Amino acid sequence: MSNVHHLRKYMKRVSKNNRVDWKKAPDIKIRIIQIVNSLRINWVDTSRIYCFRSENSQSRAYARIWGLTKIWQLALSEKPGYIIEVLSERFDKLGRLEQDKVLLHELAHIPRNFSGSLLPHVRKRGKRNLEDRVRQLISLHKKTPRN
Repeated sequence: MSNVHHLRKYMKRVSKNNRVDWKKAPDIKIRIIQIVNSLRINWVDTSRIYCFRSENSQSRAYARIWGLTKIWQLALSEKPGYIIEVLSERFDKLGRLEQDKVLLHELAHIPRNFSGSLLPHVRKRGKRNLEDRVRQLISLHKKTPRN
């Protein structure tokens, strides 16, 4: 493929019609609070979790988590916090249990010290990796009665 073809393909992806649009997602925030409370994930400060729903993303992900790292905390004089973004085109098509699994996966990235940093998918040190933690949380969540 020529460079012109690659450039046209790229420009098509970033055209004005395809801009990512973010909106607050209070429904996701409520579900995060319910999950955190029902599973007693007491190191997660839900008042510092912000939830958004995006549209027009080119990502293959169902959701993403963004951390407010130490340098940003210092620059903005803010406490640690996290944003959970659900990608509407993919996340909204899932059933409720699958959505909860996705949200649990994102919550599992939050370290116990709630520092604003994120745990990677594969941890070389420690007894458990992220997927083990997600499986444990899903197992607990399935046993918890829902309203």
